[in-house]
Amino acid sequence: MPRNIDDDDAARSRAPAATLTALLAAAALALPAQALARPDPPDFGPNVHVLQPSTPGLQQRIDAIYAAQQPNHFGPRRDAILLMPGTYENLRIPVGFYTQVLGLGRHPGDVHVVGDLRSTAFLDNDNATQNFWRGAENFAVTPTLGIGDNTMQWAVSQAIPFRRMHVRGNIRLNQKNGWSSGGWFSDVRVDGQVNSATQQQWLSRNSEWAGWTGSNWNMVFVGVKQPPAGEFPTPGQRFTKIAKTPLVREKPFLFIDRDGSYAVRVPSLRRDSVGVSWANGQFTAGRTLPIARFHIARPGDTAAALNAQLAAGKHLLFTPGEYLLTDTLHVTRPGTVVLGIGFPTLRSDNGAPLLKTADVSGLTVAGLFLDAGAQDSGVLMAVGTPGSLRRHRADPTVLHDLFFRVGGAAAGQVHTALRIHAHDTLVDHTWIWRADHGEGVSWTLNPSAHGLVVDGEDVTIYGLFVEHFQQEQVVWRGNGGRVYFYQSEIPYDPPTQPQWTNAAGGRGFASYKVADTVTRHQAWGLGVYSVFLQPDVVLDRAIEAPRHPGVRFEHMITVCLVDKGSIERVINDAGDPARCRGGSNTATLKQYP
Repeated sequence: MPRNIDDDDAARSRAPAATLTALLAAAALALPAQALARPDPPDFGPNVHVLQPSTPGLQQRIDAIYAAQQPNHFGPRRDAILLMPGTYENLRIPVGFYTQVLGLGRHPGDVHVVGDLRSTAFLDNDNATQNFWRGAENFAVTPTLGIGDNTMQWAVSQAIPFRRMHVRGNIRLNQKNGWSSGGWFSDVRVDGQVNSATQQQWLSRNSEWAGWTGSNWNMVFVGVKQPPAGEFPTPGQRFTKIAKTPLVREKPFLFIDRDGSYAVRVPSLRRDSVGVSWANGQFTAGRTLPIARFHIARPGDTAAALNAQLAAGKHLLFTPGEYLLTDTLHVTRPGTVVLGIGFPTLRSDNGAPLLKTADVSGLTVAGLFLDAGAQDSGVLMAVGTPGSLRRHRADPTVLHDLFFRVGGAAAGQVHTALRIHAHDTLVDHTWIWRADHGEGVSWTLNPSAHGLVVDGEDVTIYGLFVEHFQQEQVVWRGNGGRVYFYQSEIPYDPPTQPQWTNAAGGRGFASYKVADTVTRHQAWGLGVYSVFLQPDVVLDRAIEAPRHPGVRFEHMITVCLVDKGSIERVINDAGDPARCRGGSNTATLKQYP
């Protein structure tokens, strides 16, 4: 049976050099010659492109992917570009929709692109507010072919994972003077300057840079070594800074191990951390799972086949594409890893939830795109078991880069996109979106009440983006919740105020609702925005929460973005109105209570 490698690397690093050399030599002599040969790569299927510096027509292959994906706003194509270790001279990597570029090194510096990595605005007038569903992870970029001054352009908005990256230069988070509405950094080092420019909001977690410039509405820094000077709510300095990341496990990553075989590294939990996990060339602490322990899922795999693999003890690696499921995937074994590359998209049209986990410890679900189907399944994904009392403090379930969509590609519906029952769950970046444009989009064509409902206790979320649901975007019922960064546009499309009135008779539904029974809850850096399309529609309160010493909110902003409607209060009855007519369109509140 292939072994787990937990602390082997640390043990090797402590061994004397002579002893280590002797051990390696002895191991080599003990192996048959064929075992020393480089293993054949796994069959990832046609949507995974494994490239190396010597690949013939390398630039043309990347350009062809981009030509197909940059206009592919709601299409079915998905791509993962895997870069083998090495240096890629004068290479330009433009990144379009549903494209993920992944380095295969043990360390980000093992894959070095000397040239450019770029996200270009999808809309006219340099507007990147619809630059969704693209990402880059685990490599270094020296932007000699960027936009000038050794700067790369990463003009993005929601659902854009940028992880384990080393930018050997500067980075700009918009395009020229156009708007962007993102975004996400984690485990990132930038040798030069980060310029957020017109970015409306951003979360940086466990990252570091020489300097940061720019602020618009809501910029949050958690476990960052050099956050910018200034303090919310000063215009131009709307920064929320949390010195240490209290608890996180970085996202698993695919890499090529010392013997040339593919494997997945599952990082260890970090407590009270600051900066990147790979400093000083170290291999991120954790355990290594050989690729043989994964079932490599490809489009066409059935739910029954995938569940059989899970039941047999396999982890799942989803390759890019669309997976139409007729039954729910059940993740039940402790420690299971479900990892997607290239935005694999799960969908069910027969009313079956897409994924449910048991109430067990140590699960990881990462890199999946969950699309609502034609029939309401009640929930797209559920974590844990309703009413369970089990705790998972020492080994929590962690969700990374999970993206939910209701409508947009086609009409879809679901009552609640994501529901978390399991205590101590960690969520590390999610965008939960009831579509406001695309196909199957209207008040009746893509109905959905809530993006997220949290029942579990001591659930922690970094980077919570939830938008356009018809009732509360987020409902939090469990005690001890913590949220670091929240971004939410309330629904654009309530037809009339009477059709968007809550049960207590208030106008609209709060974006962020903490139940009256909750006595402990904390949230930092919250932005709630309105874009009402019909006249005479307003929201009474962006946030509703019980007034209790253990329930605290830090740094809140509301913004009215068009010429209709308003948000009358920031939280409960506190805070000024954000009105598009007859007052300021922006309101801020530093803390509550």
